[in-house]
Amino acid sequence: MRSDQVKKGYDRAPHRSLFRATGVKEEDFDKPFIGVANSFIEIIPGHFFLNKYGEIIKDEIRKNGCIPFEFNTIGVDDGIAMGHDGMLYSLPSRELIANSIETVMNAHKLDAMICVPNCDKIVPGMIMGALRVNVPTVFVSGGPMKKGYVKDGEPIDLATAFEAVGKFEKGDISEDELTEIECNACPSGGSCSGMFTANSMNTLMEAMGIALSGNGTIPALTPEREVLIRKAAKRVCEIALDERFNFRNILNENAVRNAFAIDMAMGGSTNTVLHMLAIAREAGVKFDIADINEISKKVSHIAKISPSLPNVHMEDIDRAGGVNAVMSEIAKMNTGALHVDNLTITGETVGERISLSSIIDESVIHPLAESYSKKGGLAILFGNLAEEGCVIKTAGIVGERSYRGKAVCFDSQQEAISGIVGGKVKKGDVAVIRYEGPRGGPGMQEMLSPTSLVMGMGLGADVALITDGRFSGATRGLSIGHVSPEAAEGGMIGLLQDGDIIHIDVDKYILEVELSDEEIARRRATFKPKVKEIKGSWLKQYRQLVTNASNGAVLKTEFDD
Repeated sequence: MRSDQVKKGYDRAPHRSLFRATGVKEEDFDKPFIGVANSFIEIIPGHFFLNKYGEIIKDEIRKNGCIPFEFNTIGVDDGIAMGHDGMLYSLPSRELIANSIETVMNAHKLDAMICVPNCDKIVPGMIMGALRVNVPTVFVSGGPMKKGYVKDGEPIDLATAFEAVGKFEKGDISEDELTEIECNACPSGGSCSGMFTANSMNTLMEAMGIALSGNGTIPALTPEREVLIRKAAKRVCEIALDERFNFRNILNENAVRNAFAIDMAMGGSTNTVLHMLAIAREAGVKFDIADINEISKKVSHIAKISPSLPNVHMEDIDRAGGVNAVMSEIAKMNTGALHVDNLTITGETVGERISLSSIIDESVIHPLAESYSKKGGLAILFGNLAEEGCVIKTAGIVGERSYRGKAVCFDSQQEAISGIVGGKVKKGDVAVIRYEGPRGGPGMQEMLSPTSLVMGMGLGADVALITDGRFSGATRGLSIGHVSPEAAEGGMIGLLQDGDIIHIDVDKYILEVELSDEEIARRRATFKPKVKEIKGSWLKQYRQLVTNASNGAVLKTEFDD
């Protein structure tokens, strides 16, 4: 056992003495030691109850002959951090979480691990850490929140609440209606109920085979969720000493490609691109951002979930057959996009796992013949404005997929919010929000507030928005993020001026500014990127080390070229 390094032999008597102080008994030293990486934190709705799930997991691990050691990671709630400088810390928290997993597991030489994430950057951070540790690891998230309702029976969620602010600004709803939405949008614990970033990543864990079936869709705080959690805890004990299930054997190149295939089928958050690129890098997988479009061409978009379809939520996907039903339908395409021979953490191949699955409700998960699109729900655009690429959630487009408009430039998210509310952005414009990339922010803020204002003010089909920052999974509209290179590293987005004509063509994968090479060269000759003042030491460190979004916004190391 890996843990023998800290518990066996006469020279480990001091180590055993410390273990005994924590309650470890003599007979326990011959059992596998399991790390329980929990992300319990009381300020996040998807996490405040995970301490109780941790107790259930530890109980099940002990019943199955292993010794659990629970530890915690930090977490940031993106919704609470949204719209102010707290959001600067969200994406950087992913790196701290990965580092904490690596630190605890390797410092104490634990044999296997079960990870309990749910929301925001915690899922990818834990996956990245698990790849570094590379022991048998099972993931089980806390589960999605149920949808809320207003008094007329209409389903709502967090995206409704953000867009309601724009509607209130415009005068379309009253203060009482805004309050009703506020009080009902998030009715219980769990990851926010739409196909936002958390639930996107929780479903992709099923596609990658690192979690059990139902991980992404069985609602939080239900008896069914507790059954899943106990199964996951039992499974980690079954594989604790089996090197076939070392994490990198499961999360390999085909698993990464399977994740993107299901992401396309379900129209996941644009943040999945950022995180999956980082995960691929940690896994040692060669995967370029341009590969995403090739996968998209092979996968039909068959499930729309809020915010793309406001009345469909994760509990509906669960009822309609779950992620397995989506994978089963995509496998019928025979395009090679889904690698059905890949091993999962349960010991089955992907093909075996989905062999008995089918769509139960075709109004929620469409059959291939009735797909929303023959292409996937995400696209990567390129051009002189995004030489290294940018991302759009095609599943959430409102209006035309080809667009030309005049640039209205803002050098921060706050400037953009003020400008949109103040009427500076009008029909036919392209709002440009720059210096919000990984380095420029620093920390790459989510732009849910400005995109929600655009939608809430009724401009969703008439205004485009581009940024070197990123979006919440709740964002919809002609919103393009992750523009790379970013303004802070000299990218073309930093050279734009008000009135420049920007051309977007989603189906041709184009984002460009209609300027001559000579004009671009003239501007570049005198361009000096802005550098924002920041106080926090961690953000200063992050700015020095972080790569751009097309490289996953990972931190550079001495091993990089």
